[in-house]
Amino acid sequence: MQLRPEQLAAHLEKPLVPLYLLHGNEPLLVIEAADAIRTAARRQGFEEREVIVVGTSFKWDELFLAAGNMSLFGGSKLVDLRIPSGKPGREGSEALQRYVGTTGAMGPGIVTLITLPELDWQAKKAAWVTALSNAGVAIECNAPPPARLPLWIAERLARQQQSAPRPALEFIAAHVEGNLLAAHQEIQKLGLLHPPGEISLAQVEAAVLNVARYDVADLREALKNRDTLRAARTLEGLKGEDAAPPLVLWALATEARALAAMPVRVRALLHAAKIDRMIKGLARGDIWDEFLQLALRLTQAKGQ
Repeated sequence: MQLRPEQLAAHLEKPLVPLYLLHGNEPLLVIEAADAIRTAARRQGFEEREVIVVGTSFKWDELFLAAGNMSLFGGSKLVDLRIPSGKPGREGSEALQRYVGTTGAMGPGIVTLITLPELDWQAKKAAWVTALSNAGVAIECNAPPPARLPLWIAERLARQQQSAPRPALEFIAAHVEGNLLAAHQEIQKLGLLHPPGEISLAQVEAAVLNVARYDVADLREALKNRDTLRAARTLEGLKGEDAAPPLVLWALATEARALAAMPVRVRALLHAAKIDRMIKGLARGDIWDEFLQLALRLTQAKGQ
């Protein structure tokens, strides 16, 4: 059976199935799902956990022995199998297929949790992956696409009884550049700094950028005030501090959308779109030079 990560919590309120398979391209989600399964196992009386890590000299008999040996405390047992390479090899593939047909491994009193990294399309179709998926619950833990990241952040904020306006969510998403662990840390920081309720864009900016000498809030202020020298100086500082290009582009594009003069706004947004393609590797050029050129266009624009 296949489950989405967001369906796991409800599933774990029921009795556990004999086997769980976790894989995906986002380590944070894999770790969280594995922790949730381990917590549910303890709650449901699986008093012992045996961790098995598959390395170069691993003997697959160890897996069968772990499942065959009853808990030292006479209770149920969680077998926590980790395959960091995601490639069990021929011997491991055959062993895993035999494992799901073993009465001792798939019977009462044993739950097996198997954790893998991201699997390519060929691996997903492999017989051993199919066998594991059919024997229990498989969960693919992939990062949300960039367009959905602000919603993902909103859902995480809601867990700690907080919310933020769309611009603030987009600001965090641009800052973390798709890194969910970094996003998770920023969300936790907001939970520590602010009480439950709505958090403003200004509060989010202050929390996210409080360790930087230069930040995009300074850049946006310079653009609003049409202060060309300050905008150029701030861009140079952001470059020196290795600021995330998507975050800088977010600030420039936000101010471009605020321009009142339609022809200027359109040219500025087209320029921002060009930089976005460069950041994504779809076009060539010096990103920071283009940032400066766009900042000059914005600060010198008339009819704002």
